[in-house]
Amino acid sequence: MNNKKKITVCIIGCGRIFKRHFSAINDNFNKFDLVAICDKNLDKTKNLQLDKNIKKFQNYVEMVASVNPDMVSVLVDSGSHYQIVKELIGKVKVVVVEKPFTLKLSHTDELVEMAKKTKTSLFVVKQNRYNLPVLAAENALALGRLGKLLLGTIRVRWSRHQPYYDQAKWRGTWWGDGGVITNQASHHLDLLLKFMGPAKRVSAIAKTHLADIETEDTLVALIEFENGAVGTIEATTATRPSDLEGSISILGSKGSVEIGGFAVNRLQTWKFDEEIEEDKYTIKNASENPPDVYGFGHQRYYETLYDVIEGDLVSSFPSAEESRKSLELIHAIYKSVEISGFVDLPLKEEFDRLG
Repeated sequence: MNNKKKITVCIIGCGRIFKRHFSAINDNFNKFDLVAICDKNLDKTKNLQLDKNIKKFQNYVEMVASVNPDMVSVLVDSGSHYQIVKELIGKVKVVVVEKPFTLKLSHTDELVEMAKKTKTSLFVVKQNRYNLPVLAAENALALGRLGKLLLGTIRVRWSRHQPYYDQAKWRGTWWGDGGVITNQASHHLDLLLKFMGPAKRVSAIAKTHLADIETEDTLVALIEFENGAVGTIEATTATRPSDLEGSISILGSKGSVEIGGFAVNRLQTWKFDEEIEEDKYTIKNASENPPDVYGFGHQRYYETLYDVIEGDLVSSFPSAEESRKSLELIHAIYKSVEISGFVDLPLKEEFDRLG
């Protein structure tokens, strides 16, 4: 796709996250052309007010065969990712998948190998990487302004009441979803590894405090990274009465950065041993995303995705292969809960209950 034509897109899944992707694609209307959508629940597609040229399907196999798109975005429940992506590989050039890519490490490995053989590009949605404060912190890290990394912390203190879990049978299950660390905190884990590097070992405790679900609604963990730094994870959907934060803190020998807000979108601490003139600009202009934090992240994600597909950008764009790192950490965390002790990485075997 080097002739700069619009990339035709289909979407599978018209649930909670659909509007974010729909808006992001529309915001990049000069680069993408949404030609069809699909959901096994016909009511979801019928109730959407879309351009009449956008076709609606109930079966994604029929949709892809009929429309022959360049790219498909998969927005269904996590437990369904594997089978759908497996059927798409080789039929489209690009597949974009909401997090997590799959629930099983073995499934990710299988799909990555299939994609290599068919030259299919597999990407995972990691929209928080494009939040303005996150980009500023990444630049500071690259310049060495944080010095030696010492401590990385993520805090996901969100509120999900029982009706949230009751809306769909897959939520809070091992087969279709996973708990707070797999669903709500996976983006934050991705950022933690991006800043701190690979994990060496982890120990965790999980509880199901308030939700009537199979998996955990609260989890805390300790991590030792390969570079000698340590980290902590605090994730819960049992915050009451409402959401508090989704944040990350990075402490180094020469500086400290803390990004808070609801979804790592607000720069709260920006301190370094050596200040530079650009710090004033960063504090003023990168302290917070525009009001619609989700829409902003997805819009930037698709904008960058286009350049990657067209070959105009050599980037560490979140691929399926790279997403394995955070998924392996999730499996290690669950294994740690199971044995009540530290688990070393890389893993010798995955946590078999997830997926």
